[in-house]
Amino acid sequence: MTRCYDRRDVGLLLLRLGTGGVLAAHGAQKLLGWFGGGGITGTGQAMEAMGYTPGKASAVAAGVAEAGGGALLALGLATPAAGAAATGAMVGAAAVHAPNGFFAQEGGYEYAASLALTATGLAVTGPGRLSLDHVLGHAVNRNWMVPVAFAVTAAATTVVVGARNKRVREASRAERDPLVT
Repeated sequence: MTRCYDRRDVGLLLLRLGTGGVLAAHGAQKLLGWFGGGGITGTGQAMEAMGYTPGKASAVAAGVAEAGGGALLALGLATPAAGAAATGAMVGAAAVHAPNGFFAQEGGYEYAASLALTATGLAVTGPGRLSLDHVLGHAVNRNWMVPVAFAVTAAATTVVVGARNKRVREASRAERDPLVT
């Protein structure tokens, strides 16, 4: 009997299931209020407080990128788009935590960066043979899709995070000197 997979495929499956599951759970917190999350309303209010406006739209976008990207990564389906979407969401989270330094215990961006790098690595490497992409003949996992997915995600993330950072800087300036507008 010949196996159709090797230990790399099993390793990729484990990475996809673990990372995808964590991301999907984070998205479910935002979208559905599961696992102690705020749902759209609570997450929307939190997004506004973090400088992502409009809050509800930001909550939906982050939730869909995390839940959808995570679920697709776990399944090994549309891996380039799934990994890029998850990476974009985690870059947005890292921007919020960056002022606190690197380590998560200090409120830093360590965790978001780890998820982003793992999602990126999976998108670039591919899902392995134990995946829906493999079963479907890689119809939505072509080599050209990786740079396209990351280019689109990088452009959108740059605009969104840049606008958020500008709002945060302006709010900080106004807080320090309320007479300056």
